[in-house]
Amino acid sequence: MMRRIDRQAMVLVVITLVADQLSKQLLLSYLAKAGAVVPVVDGFFRLVMVWNRGVSFGLMGGDGALPPWVLSAVAIAVCIGLFIWLRRTDRPFTAWGIGLVMGGAIGNVIDRARWGAVFDFADFHIGHWHWPAFNVADSAIVVGVGLMLIDSLVGERQRAP
Repeated sequence: MMRRIDRQAMVLVVITLVADQLSKQLLLSYLAKAGAVVPVVDGFFRLVMVWNRGVSFGLMGGDGALPPWVLSAVAIAVCIGLFIWLRRTDRPFTAWGIGLVMGGAIGNVIDRARWGAVFDFADFHIGHWHWPAFNVADSAIVVGVGLMLIDSLVGERQRAP
């Protein structure tokens, strides 16, 4: 029997997966026709076609990049651990964070299975400062980790005498 908190987290997994895969499919088709770089807000945001063969934000993605199946296996192991954590927590922010991280991780695993790399498309920059391209799955992972971190900090304060 699934608890309400578990169902909420699983709904976030599904919403994240659908939003991630749909956005990637639509933007991949669009960028293939429009060009690999499409300015959206000059000097701030553009859509790009980037194939990330590394881990988050392109780390370890150079010539010695790990094979996609290794990165996918690690992501699946993390998801299993997160699911176990989900079943043991009673904290909504932690559960929601887990749902977002799992959805994002699975979304990127699907990319690696389909294309051998993760498709990133959101490219932000201000002047000379530039953030690596990312996608909906990456955003969900960051927000999910943030929720878990906030919950751990706030939860500790609430429990303290």
